[in-house]
Amino acid sequence: VQLQASGGGLVKAGDSLRLSCVASGRTFRPFFMGWFRQAPGREREVVGTISWREGNLYYSDFAKGRFTISKENVKNTVNLQMSSLEAEDTAVYYCAAATRLNDRGVATYDSWGHGTLVTVSS
Repeated sequence: VQLQASGGGLVKAGDSLRLSCVASGRTFRPFFMGWFRQAPGREREVVGTISWREGNLYYSDFAKGRFTISKENVKNTVNLQMSSLEAEDTAVYYCAAATRLNDRGVATYDSWGHGTLVTVSS
């Protein structure tokens, strides 16, 4: 599975931005798709996740009410709509797919895209 994220760029505080992630390869049926981000000097953190079959959503606290994850199964695409962006949202955003279960039966993110940079100017 190959993941390609796009849509990053330079925006102003308060603006909106939509990121997309397209998966290519053989039959794509992950357990979950997730968006993650890594700001300069900080560890990578979860933005939110969506289950591929049921569409169940999870958001980190900072994303609730501002970010929305959606999916288009037919297009193997997951989107991240971000609004009311803040300077603190500046980061490289990654999409990832959880396609396998580990030995404890937990879905793990094993395919990662290269990331797309989002810069929010204050």
